[in-house]
Amino acid sequence: MKHIATVTMILIFGVVGIYADPGPINMTLSGTAARSTISLQDSPAGEYHLDGNGTLGPFTFRVVSKNMASPQMSTTCLGPTKVYFSIVAGAGVFRSQDGDLLKLSLTEGGDCIDFAAGAALCTRVFQIIGGTGRLTNASGTVTLTMTVVPVLADGSPTNPVFFAVTGDVRGNVSGVAADQGSQDGQ
Repeated sequence: MKHIATVTMILIFGVVGIYADPGPINMTLSGTAARSTISLQDSPAGEYHLDGNGTLGPFTFRVVSKNMASPQMSTTCLGPTKVYFSIVAGAGVFRSQDGDLLKLSLTEGGDCIDFAAGAALCTRVFQIIGGTGRLTNASGTVTLTMTVVPVLADGSPTNPVFFAVTGDVRGNVSGVAADQGSQDGQ
């Protein structure tokens, strides 16, 4: 009887270990942004191609999102040289170094463009909607925060078309299977 109880406990703790919850995640990233060939709500979207490292290991992250056509009021983006655009649609996909995918649906976000600084502070909040491999049972919410700076303008400095991006992803993710290849990021 003791042997059966011991084996049962080993199996229970073994299964719990397979689906370790990393809890809070922190990942840093960088990359580029430009207008996408993808249309959302019948107009072009913005597209981000990002690479980084962090709690879930090395990854690439592709994001497509669309903002409202006209500026909105914001309590967090104030000043005479700042303009705020709400994000109305989008999605993202993390691809880990081992090929596992984490699929995300955009729930909210915004871009605070500071013309005097020549940069924008952009946020995207995502709900995890699925995954593959060790990320199959993942759930949670993550926030992508980016500083976006124009690199190339088309015709005039007031029409930037290509951007450099730096930022981070923070949030809480549960249901991620243990992976021997993951590294802790900074």
